Amino acid sequence: MNKIKTNSYVLFFYNDSKKWLNKISKEQVLHTHVGVIRHSDAIGKEYGSRLRTNKDKYVYLLKPTIHDFVMKSQHGTQIVYPKDLGYIMARAGIQSGQTVLEIGTGSGALTTFLASIVKPRGHVHTFDVEPQFMEIAKKNITKAGMIKYVTMNELDIKTAKKMPLSDADVAVVDLGDPWVVLPQVRKMLKGSGAFIAICPTMNQLEKLTMGLVENEFTDIECTEHILRTIDAREGKTRHSFRGIGHTTYLAFARKAFYDRKEKKETPTE
Repeated sequence: MNKIKTNSYVLFFYNDSKKWLNKISKEQVLHTHVGVIRHSDAIGKEYGSRLRTNKDKYVYLLKPTIHDFVMKSQHGTQIVYPKDLGYIMARAGIQSGQTVLEIGTGSGALTTFLASIVKPRGHVHTFDVEPQFMEIAKKNITKAGMIKYVTMNELDIKTAKKMPLSDADVAVVDLGDPWVVLPQVRKMLKGSGAFIAICPTMNQLEKLTMGLVENEFTDIECTEHILRTIDAREGKTRHSFRGIGHTTYLAFARKAFYDRKEKKETPTE
């Protein structure tokens, strides 16, 4: 039986808009819209159990998933949402044991998800230039239990003279100008290695695809993912008024070899 202990993480779930991710402490008391939740009441209970608040409301004690940690992470920058994370993993074929290069750590939400896929034999090497954001990211990654699968580096890949990595399986870039680092990324990726970039605007997407061709990448694909939720209730099922629309555009490609330097044979008459 998977019981809740002191220092366990619990998602106190009332409904989709009222849920709280907490680390359990005997003395901690959580004051919410649906009443007071005492952490001590959760200790010893099985995940999936429920507590009654002082307002006679039931709150379920759920074991947090990576999705919960990502959505409840502290945001220093815009995060990549789960609707995009799933496609990134599937399209790039990210799996356990791989080496992933990430440029632009941000709040560490994407880093956390990447690490949860490549663990325990794989590793994520993430790079950023903003120490204050990296501190936030480190807390988020540690909270999710993924820090031992991540190496964080304060380094500007754009100006680096020596590449810190080689033969990476996948490169993920979350920068405002991802085309600038394409030559460096190419050096660090293995042949046929996957490249993914997060682009907030179509202008960035267009400029990036031009750079991908120039830097000898193939299988180029650009997508946008819209998530529509459904309110499913007996006799009243309909589309939800809430939903996540545009968050970002995704660009996907693979490292190839165009053989541009090969001399073309001149046909003999």
